Amino acid sequence: MIRSTRQRRAIQKAFERASRPLGPKEVHDAAVDEVPGLGIATVYRTIKELVDVGGIVPVDLPGESTRYELSGKHHHHHFRCRSCDRVFEIEACIQNFRADVPAGFRLEDHEIVLYGLCAECAGKGME
Repeated sequence: MIRSTRQRRAIQKAFERASRPLGPKEVHDAAVDEVPGLGIATVYRTIKELVDVGGIVPVDLPGESTRYELSGKHHHHHFRCRSCDRVFEIEACIQNFRADVPAGFRLEDHEIVLYGLCAECAGKGME
C-alpha cells in the first residue's frame, strides 16, 4: 500500500482520466496543473510504486520509451501516432493466430501495434 498524498492522488487521477497509455512526461503534464511544483522525480517514483502494487502496467512498444496504463483492462492492442507520438488503445483483436503458428510451436501471447496519424494530427494535414 502506498501512502496517499496530493501528488500521488494527482498522478493516479492522470491515469484514470486518460483513455490511453501515458509516458512519465505526459503524466507530469497532466498532474502538475493540480499540484503546481510537482517534480518529475516524484512522478517516476509514484509510477514505480503503482506498478509494484499492480495499479498500473507497463506498455512496451518496440523502440519506444515505456508508457503505462491502468491495470485490469481486457486484452487490447495499441496505435501510435507518428506525428504527436501519443499512443491510443485499440479494442479489436484478431484472435486466430494459432492457425499461423508453425507446427510444433506453442503460442503464448501476442502484441500488435499499428502506426499512423491520430484523428487530431490527420485533421491538421487536411486544413
